[in-house]
Amino acid sequence: MYFLTQNKNNVSGLELRRLLGISYPAAWRMKHKLMQVMFERESTTKLTNRVEVDDAYLGGENPGGKSGRGSENKVPFIAAIQTNKQNNPIYAVFSRVQAFTKEEVKAWAIKSLSPLATVVSDGLQCFQAVTEVGCSHQREVVGKKRKSTDMECFNWVNTILGNLKTAIGGTYHAFDFEKYAHRYLGECQYRFNRRFNLADMFSRLLKATAQTGKRTEEWLRLAAD
Repeated sequence: MYFLTQNKNNVSGLELRRLLGISYPAAWRMKHKLMQVMFERESTTKLTNRVEVDDAYLGGENPGGKSGRGSENKVPFIAAIQTNKQNNPIYAVFSRVQAFTKEEVKAWAIKSLSPLATVVSDGLQCFQAVTEVGCSHQREVVGKKRKSTDMECFNWVNTILGNLKTAIGGTYHAFDFEKYAHRYLGECQYRFNRRFNLADMFSRLLKATAQTGKRTEEWLRLAAD
């Protein structure tokens, strides 16, 4: 728990094996139990006020396959960043979805957004579903002549998404995106949302772990989301 909360970057199972002097299966089991605690702890987080959202993916495309939204070898997720009046990032939510459809976005919005939120998104049609749960929607269409990376309204979601992908790619050289993406995203979200309370993060995770029910390795490998 100390290594997972106090290290600047994420810690892989292989690194835990080295640090703790245990077998890789034991390190994997320990790592995934703690990530599951983080994921469950973050499952009730709701964003409000101004929220930047974007569609994103974990994983790489197959050689010769499609890239981006058409790729068959990526796990889709929604990245959402709540900002304050000074336009600083406050909280994040990283949620795996099955696809970018209005039904999926509506279900996500019910769980992760306050009806008081004003959602800023690109032109992807599915994000219009946030209005069905009472949220305001600011739609900023991007294209070849108007890239989201050049638009200030998407500054934080682009920056934090880049940091997330760099951290995951640099720490976890290979893992099963399809089965365990929700846990790795939950770990990133847990760490980000507590980044200003680093000194308390260890004790808070300790308490959360003690309050979480039994999570066996067999259950963990089922990857129930």
